[in-house]
Amino acid sequence: MENNALFSIIHAICEKNNIKGIKHQAFIDRLIGNGKLLYFLFSQLYSKREDLESVFYQMLELIIKAYKERQSQFLKRDEQKHKGGAWFLNRELVGMSLYVDRFAGDLSAMPEKLEYLQDLGVSLVHLMPLFESPEGASDGGYAVSNYRVVDKRFGTINDLKKLQQSLQEKNMYMMIDIVLNHTSNQHEWANKARQGDTFYQDFYYTYNDRAIPNQMEVTMPEVFPESSPGSFSYDEQMNKWVMSVFHNYQWDLNFTNPQVLKAMLDTIFFYANLGVDILRIDAPAFIWKQMGTTCQNLPEAHTILQFIKVAVEIATPGMAILGEAIVAPKQILEYFGKGFFTNHECDLAYNATQMALQWDALATTDTRNMLANQHTILQKPKGTTWINYTRCHDDIGLGFEDHYIEQVGYNPYLHREYLKNYLGGRLESSPSSGDLFGVNPKTNDARISGTLASLCGLEKAINKNDEEAIQMSIDKILLMQANSIFLGGIPMIFYGDEFGYTNDYSYLKDPGKSYDNRWMHRPMIDWKKNANAKKKGTVEQRIFNGLQNLLKIRKGHSVFDDNNNLQWLESHNRSIVGFKRILNEKQVFCLFNYSPDPQSLTFFAFHSIKYGVKKLFNLYDGSYTVIGKANESLSFKPYQFYVFSVETN
Repeated sequence: MENNALFSIIHAICEKNNIKGIKHQAFIDRLIGNGKLLYFLFSQLYSKREDLESVFYQMLELIIKAYKERQSQFLKRDEQKHKGGAWFLNRELVGMSLYVDRFAGDLSAMPEKLEYLQDLGVSLVHLMPLFESPEGASDGGYAVSNYRVVDKRFGTINDLKKLQQSLQEKNMYMMIDIVLNHTSNQHEWANKARQGDTFYQDFYYTYNDRAIPNQMEVTMPEVFPESSPGSFSYDEQMNKWVMSVFHNYQWDLNFTNPQVLKAMLDTIFFYANLGVDILRIDAPAFIWKQMGTTCQNLPEAHTILQFIKVAVEIATPGMAILGEAIVAPKQILEYFGKGFFTNHECDLAYNATQMALQWDALATTDTRNMLANQHTILQKPKGTTWINYTRCHDDIGLGFEDHYIEQVGYNPYLHREYLKNYLGGRLESSPSSGDLFGVNPKTNDARISGTLASLCGLEKAINKNDEEAIQMSIDKILLMQANSIFLGGIPMIFYGDEFGYTNDYSYLKDPGKSYDNRWMHRPMIDWKKNANAKKKGTVEQRIFNGLQNLLKIRKGHSVFDDNNNLQWLESHNRSIVGFKRILNEKQVFCLFNYSPDPQSLTFFAFHSIKYGVKKLFNLYDGSYTVIGKANESLSFKPYQFYVFSVETN
């Protein structure tokens, strides 16, 4: 489409919708300024379709509709965020990810928990999937049967709006999920497809026989080989095979059909206009499928995300996009955008590699693999940020690259076998109480389930009533959290970890959950247990207060804003890893001992400090350390960490 024709169409649509004058000028400028880019991305996906321009016109109408429906309070919030630059880079942002029902009961009870969250230091609440999904076939809410109706277990859409208002009044933020890759097989679209409606059959990948599915499965890896082998399911009522990459009750959406993109963009705008600050896009690596490929991380998946990002920047610019791409380290970086599209795809991504590397270091007491992988992780574009975490609702994958493992002298296969056995509690010498998840009998690949506390040894220590082991487990928990909190980006705490919840095995008695051991690390919160955080000396108090202190330190120092201002240090001790954060003349050194034994690090680690500074101030415990000669050493207790501030004045 020629520029003049495109701009004429935009002006005509704006006029038709009474979008004119100074009141709407910023929106009009965004729409005109990005119109050509929007059309380019759309045509990259659908240039071979005869309905290209008519559907693109519908997309423009949708963008204008979303803007018109945006409440004045959210328009004002958009402006405030824009004035502050990339607002999600601020050190004040600290997240907690939680299941509403398992944390508070329902949405109506959430506002009364906000004061508690603020007391801990949390300012961003990630509400795990909220929308309707069939009981017993929900995949924890990721099999959505209605994107617009809150599941009755959690409350109503009005309860969600009231919670958003409460968060906004407290200057807190809200994050929710959207599942783009698939719907529940009980979604209205799926039901209409079953009834023979070809319009909705085209919303999914449907086939009359196994010919194409058989060809595609040659190159498509299985996601859940234990519980859901294969990538296609047969639907008797429709008499067709349907692509179902995750579970047989989750039907993959067919984004080669532009009507699917339109329907999902409409849903994205619906969430934006509820006041959502960060939208977490689930499994974006899977959203485009193509014969002869793995059907993961394809270029068109990135184009779809870029189209969504541009549309959001035009209509609802205050909402940031998080891409939940748990893939190889180099591939994760691509979800921030490449080349011209750098910073125009996802604003945030999960630092899954660093999370896995922390568990690697804890299991091996060797931090060299963590250090080797930073070359890739540090390539994150400025203006984007990571979600840093020790664990989440999902399993722990060991997704770091083989050549880095080889670089530090290990065999990749044997190394991962050791990690699985250690974290999976299969070694007698291991304090961990995890379990293996998603074991692939063909490749022997597996991931890890278990709470942060149980994987750090607290469950076994409590069962043995071993106070020394309990304290060591608490030290591990705080070490892991400190690394995530000071690294940069947004630290995301998984609910229950602030109190040291151990594995919950009650899921084994629930037929809808028993096949999925990830439910062991998705606890039901016992607020009577949580009250122990007020009792001095309890496990809950020691973990809660330690975490609270870490978050206060982060928020109190501008050096922890994410300005790509991080440098890793050479430690010369394989059990100790560290980095420094720098802002102008301000420097903070963060050092971590991943060993159960005392360690030491030569003061040469601080050789970059100038101005004749002789002392370091430990922000965590308020003590001072005198900098010795380069060949003298700083001592570490088992699992000890330091957060040293260099005061140049």
